[in-house]
Amino acid sequence: MSECSNLICEGRPRAVGLLGGGVIGGGWAARFVLNGVHVRLYGPSPGAVERVRKILANARRAYRRLTVFPLPAEGTLTVVQSVADAVREVELVQESAPERLELKQQLLAEAGRAAAPGTLICSSTSRLRPSLLQAEMDHPERLLVAHPFHPVHLLPLVELCAGQSTAPDALVRAAQIYRSVGMHPLVVRKEVDGFIANRLQEAVWREALWLVHDDVATVQEVDDAARYSFGLRRPILGPMQTYRMAIPHQSARRAMELFGPSLKSGSSRLTEVPELTDGLLDKLAKQLDAQSENLTVPELEQKRDDCLVAMLQGLRGQGYSAGETLSRWEQGLRDRVLPLNNGPGPLRMPTQQMPSDWMDYNGQVTESCYVQLFGNATGTLLRYIGIDDEYRSKCGSYQMVESHLFHLRSLSAGERVQVLTQVLGADDKRLQLFHVLSRVGDEGPAATGEQMLLHVKAGTGRSGPVQGNVREKLLALARLHAELPRPDRAGASIELR
Repeated sequence: MSECSNLICEGRPRAVGLLGGGVIGGGWAARFVLNGVHVRLYGPSPGAVERVRKILANARRAYRRLTVFPLPAEGTLTVVQSVADAVREVELVQESAPERLELKQQLLAEAGRAAAPGTLICSSTSRLRPSLLQAEMDHPERLLVAHPFHPVHLLPLVELCAGQSTAPDALVRAAQIYRSVGMHPLVVRKEVDGFIANRLQEAVWREALWLVHDDVATVQEVDDAARYSFGLRRPILGPMQTYRMAIPHQSARRAMELFGPSLKSGSSRLTEVPELTDGLLDKLAKQLDAQSENLTVPELEQKRDDCLVAMLQGLRGQGYSAGETLSRWEQGLRDRVLPLNNGPGPLRMPTQQMPSDWMDYNGQVTESCYVQLFGNATGTLLRYIGIDDEYRSKCGSYQMVESHLFHLRSLSAGERVQVLTQVLGADDKRLQLFHVLSRVGDEGPAATGEQMLLHVKAGTGRSGPVQGNVREKLLALARLHAELPRPDRAGASIELR
Protein backbone atom coordinates (compact mmCIF):
# COMPACT_ATOMS: atom_id res chain seq x y z
CA MET A 1 0.00 0.00 0.00
CA SER A 2 2.89 2.36 0.68
CA GLU A 3 6.66 2.50 0.47
CA CYS A 4 6.68 3.12 4.23
CA SER A 5 7.31 -0.12 6.09
CA ASN A 6 6.76 0.40 9.80
CA LEU A 7 4.91 3.71 9.99
CA ILE A 8 2.31 4.88 7.53
CA CYS A 9 3.75 7.85 5.64
CA GLU A 10 2.06 10.56 7.67
CA GLY A 11 3.43 9.06 10.90
CA ARG A 12 0.43 6.93 11.84
CA PRO A 13 1.50 3.52 13.19
CA ARG A 14 0.17 0.35 11.64
CA ALA A 15 -0.40 -1.35 15.00
CA VAL A 16 -0.03 -0.62 18.71
CA GLY A 17 -0.07 -2.83 21.78
CA LEU A 18 -2.08 -1.73 24.82
CA LEU A 19 -1.37 -2.98 28.33
CA GLY A 20 -4.41 -2.27 30.48
CA GLY A 21 -8.12 -1.93 29.76
CA GLY A 22 -9.36 0.70 32.21
CA VAL A 23 -10.79 4.08 31.26
CA ILE A 24 -7.37 5.27 30.04
CA GLY A 25 -6.52 2.07 28.17
CA GLY A 26 -10.01 2.06 26.67
CA GLY A 27 -9.61 5.68 25.64
CA TRP A 28 -6.32 4.85 23.92
CA ALA A 29 -8.01 1.92 22.15
CA ALA A 30 -10.72 4.25 20.84
CA ARG A 31 -8.24 6.96 19.80
CA PHE A 32 -6.14 4.48 17.81
CA VAL A 33 -8.87 2.23 16.36
CA LEU A 34 -10.92 5.17 15.06
CA ASN A 35 -7.79 6.57 13.41
CA GLY A 36 -7.26 3.34 11.49
CA VAL A 37 -4.63 1.77 13.75
CA HIS A 38 -4.78 -1.93 14.66
CA VAL A 39 -4.84 -2.51 18.42
CA ARG A 40 -3.67 -5.56 20.37
CA LEU A 41 -5.18 -5.31 23.85
CA TYR A 42 -3.99 -7.08 26.99
CA GLY A 43 -6.55 -6.27 29.68
CA PRO A 44 -6.46 -8.94 32.39
CA SER A 45 -8.72 -7.17 34.91
CA PRO A 46 -12.34 -8.38 35.20
CA GLY A 47 -14.66 -6.69 32.70
CA ALA A 48 -11.82 -4.93 30.89
CA VAL A 49 -12.74 -6.06 27.38
CA GLU A 50 -16.41 -5.17 27.77
CA ARG A 51 -15.43 -1.79 29.23
CA VAL A 52 -13.10 -1.04 26.31
CA ARG A 53 -15.79 -1.94 23.78
CA LYS A 54 -18.26 0.40 25.49
CA ILE A 55 -15.71 3.23 25.43
CA LEU A 56 -15.07 2.53 21.74
CA ALA A 57 -18.79 2.68 20.94
CA ASN A 58 -19.16 5.96 22.82
CA ALA A 59 -16.10 7.43 21.08
CA ARG A 60 -17.43 6.35 17.68
CA ARG A 61 -20.61 8.30 18.42
CA ALA A 62 -18.60 11.38 19.42
CA TYR A 63 -16.38 11.27 16.32
CA ARG A 64 -19.44 11.21 14.06
CA ARG A 65 -20.41 14.54 15.61
CA LEU A 66 -16.88 15.93 15.76
CA THR A 67 -16.05 15.92 12.04
CA VAL A 68 -17.83 15.64 8.71
CA PHE A 69 -14.78 14.15 7.01
CA PRO A 70 -14.74 10.38 6.54
CA LEU A 71 -12.57 8.60 9.07
CA PRO A 72 -10.10 6.00 7.83
CA ALA A 73 -11.22 2.38 7.85
CA GLU A 74 -11.27 1.38 11.50
CA GLY A 75 -8.37 -0.58 12.88
CA THR A 76 -9.04 -3.97 14.40
CA LEU A 77 -9.31 -4.59 18.15
CA THR A 78 -7.67 -7.90 19.00
CA VAL A 79 -7.86 -9.17 22.58
CA VAL A 80 -4.79 -11.16 23.62
CA GLN A 81 -3.92 -13.16 26.73
CA SER A 82 -0.35 -12.11 27.44
CA VAL A 83 2.00 -9.14 27.38
CA ALA A 84 4.14 -10.89 24.77
CA ASP A 85 1.16 -11.26 22.40
CA ALA A 86 0.18 -7.61 22.92
CA VAL A 87 3.58 -6.24 21.91
CA ARG A 88 4.17 -8.58 18.98
CA GLU A 89 4.58 -6.83 15.59
CA VAL A 90 3.60 -3.35 16.83
CA GLU A 91 5.35 0.01 16.51
CA LEU A 92 4.21 1.39 19.88
CA VAL A 93 3.36 -0.10 23.26
CA GLN A 94 1.12 1.97 25.54
CA GLU A 95 0.98 0.86 29.18
CA SER A 96 -2.05 2.03 31.20
CA ALA A 97 -1.98 -0.18 34.29
CA PRO A 98 -2.97 1.04 37.80
CA GLU A 99 -0.61 3.55 39.43
CA ARG A 100 1.52 1.00 41.31
CA LEU A 101 5.25 1.29 40.66
CA GLU A 102 6.10 -2.40 41.07
CA LEU A 103 3.26 -3.48 38.75
CA LYS A 104 4.25 -0.98 36.06
CA GLN A 105 7.93 -1.87 36.32
CA GLN A 106 7.09 -5.55 35.88
CA LEU A 107 4.82 -4.96 32.86
CA LEU A 108 7.25 -2.58 31.16
CA ALA A 109 10.22 -4.88 31.71
CA GLU A 110 8.28 -7.81 30.26
CA ALA A 111 7.12 -5.70 27.31
CA GLY A 112 10.69 -4.56 26.66
CA ARG A 113 11.96 -8.14 26.52
CA ALA A 114 9.22 -9.28 24.14
CA ALA A 115 8.93 -6.28 21.80
CA ALA A 116 10.95 -6.00 18.63
CA PRO A 117 14.03 -3.74 18.67
CA GLY A 118 13.10 -0.12 18.04
CA THR A 119 9.56 -0.45 19.39
CA LEU A 120 8.62 2.58 21.47
CA ILE A 121 7.29 1.77 24.94
CA CYS A 122 5.24 4.48 26.63
CA SER A 123 3.56 4.70 30.01
CA SER A 124 0.31 6.56 30.66
CA THR A 125 1.29 7.19 34.27
CA SER A 126 -0.05 10.42 35.70
CA ARG A 127 2.64 10.93 38.36
CA LEU A 128 5.51 8.38 38.31
CA ARG A 129 8.84 9.58 36.94
CA PRO A 130 10.05 7.70 33.86
CA SER A 131 13.48 6.99 35.37
CA LEU A 132 11.73 4.91 38.03
CA LEU A 133 9.77 3.03 35.39
CA GLN A 134 12.97 2.27 33.44
CA ALA A 135 14.73 0.68 36.43
CA GLU A 136 13.94 -2.97 35.60
CA MET A 137 14.14 -2.73 31.81
CA ASP A 138 16.85 -4.34 29.67
CA HIS A 139 16.52 -1.54 27.09
CA PRO A 140 15.44 1.56 29.03
CA GLU A 141 16.33 3.84 26.14
CA ARG A 142 13.06 3.03 24.39
CA LEU A 143 10.78 4.08 27.30
CA LEU A 144 9.16 7.44 27.99
CA VAL A 145 6.01 8.72 29.67
CA ALA A 146 3.08 9.63 27.41
CA HIS A 147 0.46 10.91 29.84
CA PRO A 148 -3.01 11.56 28.33
CA PHE A 149 -6.19 13.01 29.81
CA HIS A 150 -9.62 11.46 30.21
CA PRO A 151 -11.48 11.11 27.87
CA VAL A 152 -8.45 10.17 25.77
CA HIS A 153 -10.46 9.93 22.54
CA LEU A 154 -11.37 13.66 22.69
CA LEU A 155 -8.86 15.56 24.84
CA PRO A 156 -5.80 16.18 22.64
CA LEU A 157 -3.05 16.79 25.21
CA VAL A 158 -0.41 14.12 25.79
CA GLU A 159 2.52 15.00 28.07
CA LEU A 160 5.80 13.43 26.93
CA CYS A 161 8.55 13.03 29.51
CA ALA A 162 11.92 11.32 29.02
CA GLY A 163 13.81 9.44 31.72
CA GLN A 164 17.54 9.49 32.37
CA SER A 165 18.09 6.62 29.91
CA THR A 166 15.59 7.60 27.20
CA ALA A 167 17.11 7.88 23.72
CA PRO A 168 16.90 11.45 22.34
CA ASP A 169 14.99 10.40 19.21
CA ALA A 170 12.30 8.57 21.21
CA LEU A 171 10.53 11.83 22.05
CA VAL A 172 10.58 12.89 18.40
CA ARG A 173 9.18 9.58 17.20
CA ALA A 174 6.52 9.53 19.90
CA ALA A 175 5.42 13.10 19.12
CA GLN A 176 5.04 12.17 15.46
CA ILE A 177 2.85 9.17 16.30
CA TYR A 178 0.56 11.00 18.71
CA ARG A 179 0.24 13.99 16.39
CA SER A 180 -0.84 11.64 13.59
CA VAL A 181 -3.90 10.56 15.60
CA GLY A 182 -5.01 14.11 16.39
CA MET A 183 -3.17 14.85 19.64
CA HIS A 184 -1.09 17.76 20.92
CA PRO A 185 2.24 16.46 22.30
CA LEU A 186 3.70 18.60 25.08
CA VAL A 187 7.29 17.79 26.06
CA VAL A 188 7.97 18.12 29.80
CA ARG A 189 11.41 19.68 30.10
CA LYS A 190 12.52 17.81 33.22
CA GLU A 191 11.31 14.91 35.32
CA VAL A 192 8.92 16.01 38.04
CA ASP A 193 6.21 14.19 39.99
CA GLY A 194 2.81 14.72 38.39
CA PHE A 195 4.29 16.45 35.31
CA ILE A 196 2.58 19.75 34.38
CA ALA A 197 -1.17 19.53 33.87
CA ASN A 198 -1.90 17.23 36.79
CA ARG A 199 -0.03 19.50 39.19
CA LEU A 200 -2.23 22.38 38.09
CA GLN A 201 -5.38 20.28 38.16
CA GLU A 202 -4.70 18.85 41.60
CA ALA A 203 -3.97 22.27 43.07
CA VAL A 204 -7.51 23.37 42.18
CA TRP A 205 -8.98 20.09 43.43
CA ARG A 206 -7.14 20.39 46.76
CA GLU A 207 -8.61 23.85 47.32
CA ALA A 208 -12.05 22.58 46.27
CA LEU A 209 -11.88 19.83 48.89
CA TRP A 210 -11.12 22.38 51.60
CA LEU A 211 -14.08 24.55 50.56
CA VAL A 212 -16.43 21.57 50.93
CA HIS A 213 -14.69 20.34 54.09
CA ASP A 214 -15.10 23.75 55.77
CA ASP A 215 -18.76 24.06 54.59
CA VAL A 216 -17.87 27.19 52.63
CA ALA A 217 -19.50 25.68 49.55
CA THR A 218 -21.22 22.54 48.35
CA VAL A 219 -19.87 20.31 45.57
CA GLN A 220 -22.43 21.88 43.21
CA GLU A 221 -21.36 25.41 44.15
CA VAL A 222 -17.66 24.63 43.75
CA ASP A 223 -18.23 23.12 40.30
CA ASP A 224 -20.50 26.00 39.26
CA ALA A 225 -17.87 28.51 40.36
CA ALA A 226 -15.43 26.93 37.93
CA ARG A 227 -17.85 26.10 35.10
CA TYR A 228 -19.37 29.58 34.88
CA SER A 229 -16.19 31.62 35.25
CA PHE A 230 -12.53 30.76 34.75
CA GLY A 231 -13.39 27.30 33.43
CA LEU A 232 -14.84 28.89 30.30
CA ARG A 233 -11.55 30.74 29.73
CA ARG A 234 -9.34 27.69 30.04
CA PRO A 235 -9.75 26.38 26.46
CA ILE A 236 -8.55 29.81 25.29
CA LEU A 237 -6.27 31.25 27.98
CA GLY A 238 -4.10 29.35 30.43
CA PRO A 239 -3.61 30.56 34.02
CA MET A 240 -0.51 32.63 33.23
CA GLN A 241 -1.91 34.55 30.25
CA THR A 242 -5.18 35.10 32.15
CA TYR A 243 -3.42 37.17 34.81
CA ARG A 244 -1.35 38.96 32.19
CA MET A 245 -4.52 40.15 30.44
CA ALA A 246 -6.26 41.21 33.65
CA ILE A 247 -4.27 44.49 33.58
CA PRO A 248 -3.99 45.18 29.84
CA HIS A 249 -2.52 48.67 30.21
CA GLN A 250 0.48 47.34 32.19
CA SER A 251 3.45 45.32 30.99
CA ALA A 252 3.50 41.58 31.62
CA ARG A 253 6.17 42.04 34.28
CA ARG A 254 4.16 44.72 36.08
CA ALA A 255 1.02 42.56 35.99
CA MET A 256 2.88 39.74 37.71
CA GLU A 257 4.23 42.17 40.31
CA LEU A 258 0.76 43.49 41.10
CA PHE A 259 -0.94 40.09 41.44
CA GLY A 260 1.91 38.27 43.17
CA PRO A 261 1.38 39.58 46.74
CA SER A 262 -2.20 38.23 46.80
CA LEU A 263 -0.79 34.69 46.94
CA LYS A 264 0.51 35.46 50.44
CA SER A 265 -2.83 36.71 51.73
CA GLY A 266 -3.64 33.48 53.52
CA SER A 267 -6.96 32.96 51.71
CA SER A 268 -5.75 29.69 50.15
CA ARG A 269 -5.06 26.39 51.87
CA LEU A 270 -3.09 24.87 49.01
CA THR A 271 -0.21 23.91 51.27
CA GLU A 272 -2.47 21.61 53.31
CA VAL A 273 -4.56 18.59 52.34
CA PRO A 274 -7.83 17.79 54.15
CA GLU A 275 -8.04 14.30 55.63
CA LEU A 276 -10.56 12.22 53.72
CA THR A 277 -12.47 11.09 56.80
CA ASP A 278 -15.65 9.02 56.57
CA GLY A 279 -17.62 12.19 57.26
CA LEU A 280 -16.02 14.15 54.42
CA LEU A 281 -16.30 11.18 52.03
CA ASP A 282 -20.00 10.77 52.86
CA LYS A 283 -20.59 14.48 52.30
CA LEU A 284 -18.80 14.42 48.94
CA ALA A 285 -20.61 11.29 47.77
CA LYS A 286 -24.08 12.57 48.75
CA GLN A 287 -23.57 15.91 47.03
CA LEU A 288 -22.02 14.39 43.92
CA ASP A 289 -24.96 12.00 43.54
CA ALA A 290 -27.40 14.88 43.94
CA GLN A 291 -25.51 16.97 41.39
CA SER A 292 -25.83 14.30 38.68
CA GLU A 293 -29.58 15.06 38.34
CA ASN A 294 -30.46 11.35 38.09
CA LEU A 295 -28.25 10.84 35.05
CA THR A 296 -26.35 7.57 34.90
CA VAL A 297 -22.60 7.54 34.40
CA PRO A 298 -22.97 6.49 30.70
CA GLU A 299 -25.45 9.35 30.20
CA LEU A 300 -23.04 11.78 31.86
CA GLU A 301 -20.23 10.50 29.61
CA GLN A 302 -22.30 11.22 26.50
CA LYS A 303 -23.23 14.68 27.79
CA ARG A 304 -19.54 15.34 28.53
CA ASP A 305 -18.52 14.22 25.05
CA ASP A 306 -21.24 16.27 23.33
CA CYS A 307 -20.14 19.40 25.19
CA LEU A 308 -16.46 18.74 24.43
CA VAL A 309 -17.30 18.26 20.74
CA ALA A 310 -19.13 21.60 20.70
CA MET A 311 -16.24 23.34 22.47
CA LEU A 312 -13.63 21.82 20.13
CA GLN A 313 -15.65 22.78 17.06
CA GLY A 314 -16.01 26.34 18.35
CA LEU A 315 -12.26 26.59 18.87
CA ARG A 316 -11.69 25.08 15.43
CA GLY A 317 -13.71 27.92 13.93
CA GLN A 318 -11.24 30.33 15.53
CA GLY A 319 -8.18 28.24 14.59
CA TYR A 320 -6.99 28.47 18.18
CA SER A 321 -5.70 26.24 20.98
CA ALA A 322 -7.17 22.72 20.86
CA GLY A 323 -9.22 23.81 17.84
CA GLU A 324 -6.00 24.15 15.84
CA THR A 325 -5.14 20.55 16.77
CA LEU A 326 -8.58 19.43 15.57
CA SER A 327 -8.09 21.33 12.29
CA ARG A 328 -4.72 19.67 11.72
CA TRP A 329 -6.21 16.22 12.36
CA GLU A 330 -9.10 16.96 9.99
CA GLN A 331 -6.64 18.14 7.33
CA GLY A 332 -5.03 14.72 7.54
CA LEU A 333 -8.43 13.05 7.18
CA ARG A 334 -9.25 15.32 4.23
CA ASP A 335 -5.97 14.57 2.48
CA ARG A 336 -6.57 10.82 2.73
CA VAL A 337 -10.03 10.98 1.14
CA LEU A 338 -10.01 10.01 -2.53
CA PRO A 339 -12.85 8.92 -4.84
CA LEU A 340 -13.72 5.24 -4.56
CA ASN A 341 -13.27 4.59 -8.27
CA ASN A 342 -11.73 6.11 -11.37
CA GLY A 343 -13.73 4.18 -13.95
CA PRO A 344 -16.02 5.56 -16.64
CA GLY A 345 -18.77 6.68 -14.25
CA PRO A 346 -18.98 9.75 -12.00
CA LEU A 347 -16.51 9.92 -9.13
CA ARG A 348 -17.96 8.17 -6.08
CA MET A 349 -17.17 9.85 -2.78
CA PRO A 350 -16.95 7.79 0.42
CA THR A 351 -20.24 7.25 2.24
CA GLN A 352 -20.85 9.06 5.49
CA GLN A 353 -23.49 9.14 8.20
CA MET A 354 -25.60 12.24 8.75
CA PRO A 355 -24.84 13.71 12.22
CA SER A 356 -27.75 14.58 14.49
CA ASP A 357 -26.52 18.16 14.89
CA TRP A 358 -27.03 18.76 11.16
CA MET A 359 -30.80 18.75 11.65
CA ASP A 360 -33.03 21.84 11.89
CA TYR A 361 -36.09 22.28 14.09
CA ASN A 362 -38.13 20.21 11.58
CA GLY A 363 -35.71 17.31 11.87
CA GLN A 364 -34.34 17.85 8.34
CA VAL A 365 -30.82 18.54 7.13
CA THR A 366 -30.06 22.26 7.00
CA GLU A 367 -29.14 23.88 3.69
CA SER A 368 -25.63 24.73 4.84
CA CYS A 369 -24.91 21.03 5.31
CA TYR A 370 -25.71 20.31 1.65
CA VAL A 371 -23.30 23.09 0.73
CA GLN A 372 -20.66 21.51 2.97
CA LEU A 373 -21.16 18.02 1.52
CA PHE A 374 -20.87 19.28 -2.05
CA GLY A 375 -17.92 21.49 -1.10
CA ASN A 376 -16.15 18.47 0.40
CA ALA A 377 -16.78 16.53 -2.81
CA THR A 378 -15.29 19.37 -4.84
CA GLY A 379 -12.23 19.41 -2.60
CA THR A 380 -11.83 15.65 -3.02
CA LEU A 381 -11.98 16.01 -6.82
CA LEU A 382 -9.35 18.75 -6.75
CA ARG A 383 -7.02 16.57 -4.69
CA TYR A 384 -7.73 13.69 -7.10
CA ILE A 385 -6.46 15.72 -10.09
CA GLY A 386 -3.33 16.69 -8.17
CA ILE A 387 -3.99 20.03 -6.49
CA ASP A 388 -1.94 19.74 -3.30
CA ASP A 389 -0.12 22.22 -1.08
CA GLU A 390 2.83 22.48 -3.48
CA TYR A 391 0.59 23.15 -6.48
CA ARG A 392 -1.44 25.75 -4.56
CA SER A 393 1.69 27.61 -3.47
CA LYS A 394 3.31 27.60 -6.92
CA CYS A 395 0.42 27.64 -9.40
CA GLY A 396 -2.87 28.41 -7.63
CA SER A 397 -6.20 26.67 -7.23
CA TYR A 398 -9.90 26.88 -8.04
CA GLN A 399 -12.36 29.31 -6.46
CA MET A 400 -16.14 29.02 -6.50
CA VAL A 401 -17.88 31.67 -8.58
CA GLU A 402 -21.41 30.21 -8.80
CA SER A 403 -23.35 27.45 -7.03
CA HIS A 404 -26.93 26.11 -7.21
CA LEU A 405 -28.78 23.57 -5.05
CA PHE A 406 -31.87 21.48 -5.77
CA HIS A 407 -33.56 19.85 -2.76
CA LEU A 408 -35.51 16.72 -3.72
CA ARG A 409 -35.90 14.54 -0.59
CA SER A 410 -35.51 15.09 3.13
CA LEU A 411 -32.74 13.38 5.07
CA SER A 412 -32.67 12.37 8.73
CA ALA A 413 -29.98 11.89 11.34
CA GLY A 414 -28.14 8.59 11.16
CA GLU A 415 -28.83 7.96 7.47
CA ARG A 416 -25.87 7.10 5.26
CA VAL A 417 -25.36 9.16 2.12
CA GLN A 418 -22.98 9.34 -0.82
CA VAL A 419 -22.09 12.03 -3.35
CA LEU A 420 -21.44 11.27 -7.04
CA THR A 421 -19.49 13.99 -8.88
CA GLN A 422 -19.41 14.54 -12.64
CA VAL A 423 -17.31 17.01 -14.62
CA LEU A 424 -19.71 18.74 -17.01
CA GLY A 425 -17.05 20.84 -18.66
CA ALA A 426 -13.53 22.20 -18.28
CA ASP A 427 -11.17 24.48 -20.13
CA ASP A 428 -7.93 26.26 -19.21
CA LYS A 429 -9.60 28.42 -16.56
CA ARG A 430 -13.10 27.12 -15.81
CA LEU A 431 -14.45 23.97 -14.22
CA GLN A 432 -18.14 23.01 -14.14
CA LEU A 433 -19.23 20.25 -11.75
CA PHE A 434 -22.47 18.45 -11.02
CA HIS A 435 -23.00 16.62 -7.71
CA VAL A 436 -25.71 14.11 -6.87
CA LEU A 437 -26.37 13.34 -3.19
CA SER A 438 -28.22 10.07 -2.54
CA ARG A 439 -29.27 8.14 0.50
CA VAL A 440 -27.64 4.70 0.45
CA GLY A 441 -30.21 2.22 -0.89
CA ASP A 442 -32.40 4.82 -2.65
CA GLU A 443 -32.75 4.94 -6.40
CA GLY A 444 -33.33 8.68 -6.74
CA PRO A 445 -31.24 11.59 -5.43
CA ALA A 446 -31.94 13.55 -2.28
CA ALA A 447 -30.28 16.68 -3.65
CA THR A 448 -28.17 17.90 -6.53
CA GLY A 449 -25.69 20.71 -6.75
CA GLU A 450 -24.10 22.48 -9.69
CA GLN A 451 -20.94 24.57 -9.37
CA MET A 452 -18.78 26.80 -11.54
CA LEU A 453 -15.17 27.28 -10.44
CA LEU A 454 -12.44 29.55 -11.76
CA HIS A 455 -8.72 28.79 -11.65
CA VAL A 456 -6.85 31.59 -9.83
CA LYS A 457 -3.08 32.11 -10.02
CA ALA A 458 -1.12 31.82 -6.78
CA GLY A 459 -0.52 35.11 -4.98
CA THR A 460 -2.38 37.28 -7.52
CA GLY A 461 -6.10 36.85 -6.90
CA ARG A 462 -6.55 36.90 -10.71
CA SER A 463 -7.67 34.11 -13.00
CA GLY A 464 -5.04 32.14 -14.83
CA PRO A 465 -4.73 28.85 -16.71
CA VAL A 466 -4.47 25.53 -14.90
CA GLN A 467 -0.95 24.14 -15.13
CA GLY A 468 1.02 20.99 -15.93
CA ASN A 469 -0.08 17.53 -14.84
CA VAL A 470 -3.15 18.92 -13.09
CA ARG A 471 -4.37 20.31 -16.40
CA GLU A 472 -3.74 17.03 -18.20
CA LYS A 473 -5.53 14.95 -15.58
CA LEU A 474 -8.48 17.35 -15.39
CA LEU A 475 -9.00 17.46 -19.16
CA ALA A 476 -8.69 13.68 -19.38
CA LEU A 477 -11.35 13.33 -16.67
CA ALA A 478 -13.57 15.86 -18.48
CA ARG A 479 -13.29 13.85 -21.73
CA LEU A 480 -14.18 10.66 -19.87
CA HIS A 481 -17.19 12.27 -18.20
CA ALA A 482 -18.34 13.85 -21.48
CA GLU A 483 -19.36 10.33 -22.57
CA LEU A 484 -21.77 10.04 -19.61
CA PRO A 485 -25.44 11.01 -19.87
CA ARG A 486 -25.96 14.66 -19.01
CA PRO A 487 -27.93 15.01 -15.75
CA ASP A 488 -31.51 16.24 -16.19
CA ARG A 489 -31.05 19.35 -14.06
CA ALA A 490 -27.62 20.27 -15.37
CA GLY A 491 -27.26 23.71 -16.94
CA ALA A 492 -30.59 25.01 -15.76
CA SER A 493 -28.91 28.04 -14.26
CA ILE A 494 -25.22 27.91 -15.20
CA GLU A 495 -23.54 26.76 -18.37
CA LEU A 496 -19.99 26.51 -19.69
CA ARG A 497 -19.96 28.30 -23.06
